[in-house]
Amino acid sequence: MRGAVPRLSLTLLAAESGARLCAIIHYLVRGQLGWFGLTMACLVPGYAAQLLSILWFRADGHAPGCCLLALHLLQLGLWKRYWDVLRAAAKAGGGAGELLAQLGDVCVLRLLEALLQTLPHLLLQTYVVVAVDPAGFIPGVSAGLSLLSLAWALVSYSHFTFLLKPGHLSPPAAVILCLLLWRTGMLGTRVLALVLFARLYSFWVFAVAGVHWLLMSFWLGAQQTDIVAQPCRWRLFNCLLGAVYIFCYINVRPGPSRTRVVVFYAVST
Repeated sequence: MRGAVPRLSLTLLAAESGARLCAIIHYLVRGQLGWFGLTMACLVPGYAAQLLSILWFRADGHAPGCCLLALHLLQLGLWKRYWDVLRAAAKAGGGAGELLAQLGDVCVLRLLEALLQTLPHLLLQTYVVVAVDPAGFIPGVSAGLSLLSLAWALVSYSHFTFLLKPGHLSPPAAVILCLLLWRTGMLGTRVLALVLFARLYSFWVFAVAGVHWLLMSFWLGAQQTDIVAQPCRWRLFNCLLGAVYIFCYINVRPGPSRTRVVVFYAVST
């Protein structure tokens, strides 16, 4: 299981990127420049994860050369990190701390990229399939792979946090499969509900999402999450996580989360 998780993550990342490229070419060839431009615009937020990856390379003592910078400019920086994790897993026989640190870095960066890039792309392609081109095969495949990749990014992050707990080994494959099905179903229904609401009520969907975002942000603030120390950054962190909570729940506090999950689903449903 040590190498299976990053290997599957890299496979899904490659499949998602390939399907996104096919969608871009699809819109360009058909002359649908509006959808082409919006699909290209979904790539831009992903550079936040690439920039953070470069900064972490520098903080770890690896001066980013031209090759590394070019990989991140092409949004292949996480591919390089996954490749490094796979090589380290092949060499390390036991549970090396360096391997766990590398896995943690790439899991967090992949989750950030998925939330900033894959999620908007998923919403856009789902809207195209539902409201514009129900028979569109390429947008449908791209949306499906984006959904699976986003769900797996959440599962791999949960897998990493599980490994951080003292005395915990890698969870069995059945547990990971159940987590993947749960995340996929939760994200799929939430995205589909928002897209259908947007099709029926147009821009009113932003009002509904905005109310949900405010509720989640205030709720996070009431929990006094101590991940970020500075008050200004703490408020910004809660606001950003509140936007994520429109779609899914991510546990960012230590300790049992059963009560928080119940409250989240009570508000979300």
